[in-house]
Amino acid sequence: MSTPPCPKCQSEYVYPDQNNLICPECGHEWNPTAVNSDDVITVKDANGTLLVDGDKVTVAKDLKIKGSSQVIKIGTKAVIRRVLDKKDHELDCKVDGIGEMMVTAKFVKKA
Repeated sequence: MSTPPCPKCQSEYVYPDQNNLICPECGHEWNPTAVNSDDVITVKDANGTLLVDGDKVTVAKDLKIKGSSQVIKIGTKAVIRRVLDKKDHELDCKVDGIGEMMVTAKFVKKA
């Protein structure tokens, strides 16, 4: 049976100890069957509703498109392709009439 690499340092020298796995290089211990809350990406819209991949959203305010003279108007619909763990643009969306782009979650509402 092979063990997964350490999630902290990617060391391959991980060994089991009862229910946990231990990395001898960095000292990190973890339970491979437990869901780690750090791994789950949580992104909320303007109303505080949790957003996930595949959700349909509408734009909550007019947004200027950087490097262009176009504007995304209020009420424009979009489909979230991926939710990312970034600080400024968390949503990879397909926006109606515009195309693919990254959008900040606080400027959309779940439809």
